[in-house]
Amino acid sequence: MINQSSNETDKEAQVSIRVLMVEDHALTRMGLKTAFKRTADIVVIGEASNGEEGVAMAEKLKPDVILMDVGMPVMDGIQAAREIIAANPAVRVIMLTQHDNDQDILASLSAGASGYCLKDVEPERLYTAIRSVNAGDAWLDSAIASRVLKHYSSEPIMPQREKSAAVEEKKQTSQPSHTSQPMDRPLVEPLSPRELEVLTLIVDGLSNQEIADKLIISLATAKTHVRNILNKLAVDDRTQAAVHAMRRGLV
Repeated sequence: MINQSSNETDKEAQVSIRVLMVEDHALTRMGLKTAFKRTADIVVIGEASNGEEGVAMAEKLKPDVILMDVGMPVMDGIQAAREIIAANPAVRVIMLTQHDNDQDILASLSAGASGYCLKDVEPERLYTAIRSVNAGDAWLDSAIASRVLKHYSSEPIMPQREKSAAVEEKKQTSQPSHTSQPMDRPLVEPLSPRELEVLTLIVDGLSNQEIADKLIISLATAKTHVRNILNKLAVDDRTQAAVHAMRRGLV
């Protein structure tokens, strides 16, 4: 079943975030559509009831954000996300699911998902998640974020002297591996006290707007702090920044 919404033209005339829902439960899709009607900037442009239909709809409609369930018939959400992002890296996928096991979480992130939300999320938090990933940020439920960080921070961190010896030994005994985890690089420049505050809030899963509200600063200032943190940690996004912060013991 594929259904494209046609009664949202007024909202689409505004500058809106165009959302595709990929969810096999019709009642869930109905509830989400009702929730999004309360917003001025989020419009549902299509619905699909399984991953295969979701891939086809994503190619046809070119949405900004896709809400993707994990467990669906025909093709699961993780495979669908992988195929959609491979075809169009600019699309942002949020896994919206009741599955909270580590395997599904990590597989979703590996597939390229920008966000992971549980279905019991409050509507306002879901709106924030959609707006955040549409702006280029990553977004994870707080409980999910802590488990992801725990997973990535579980590897022991070697002292620098031992790292150097290990790197030299690897050079002598094996070819470089493109799939190995890169070792933490030294900071380009130390983080300021304010940047450490912002980094702590990033680890807690707050969006740029929430960071600005929390610290009583402008949104532009919050974005500048986040950008400076990413540059200093030599990472590409907020999730990597949070992982590096935990690994380095910065927060």
